Amino acid sequence: MKKTIKRPRHEIRHAQDMGPTPERAARSDWSGKAPKRVLTTVQALLNAGDITQEAANAADRWYRDYVFGYHDYREFAPDHVADTTTRHDAVSWQVVRANACGRIVDVRQALGVCAHQRLRMMLVDELSFRQMGEALFPAVSKSTSSTKVSSQCSFLLEQLHSFYSSQRADKRRTEAPRHVGGQKVLAHIDGV
Repeated sequence: MKKTIKRPRHEIRHAQDMGPTPERAARSDWSGKAPKRVLTTVQALLNAGDITQEAANAADRWYRDYVFGYHDYREFAPDHVADTTTRHDAVSWQVVRANACGRIVDVRQALGVCAHQRLRMMLVDELSFRQMGEALFPAVSKSTSSTKVSSQCSFLLEQLHSFYSSQRADKRRTEAPRHVGGQKVLAHIDGV
């Protein structure tokens, strides 16, 4: 009979609070959601009713593309289901990143460099309306510049939503149904 060796078991402790450190928590306003997130200007506009939920979703889409394209990491939603059908090698991963950068460039070309700069200030740098106003309108009072930036940002996010909607519509229009061997197949008009 073989003797089994009994190894000691070590308990791995799990952290109770995965929130920000007290130092980090003191520097920003936080949303009440779990996990804790910095209360962004987009959320403030959404809470005030200045933008629609679709515009906030467009801002989130732009931000995710920016972070993935320029910083090489991707953050998934809590209810994300991983796609196990494909695995990326180094080359295909960089191609996917390049596509994300291309979508950012498309937005910049469609909405302009000023819009791109405001999106970066608002979403990437996480500046408040007051901080953005001081940078963009230094000769104007703080309250007036903050109001100007707030209205510009709400208008910009609605334009971003409209841009993404028109892109989806264009993509649907370019895909035409085609019958092959009695079956309906979607094909791209330009290529197939």
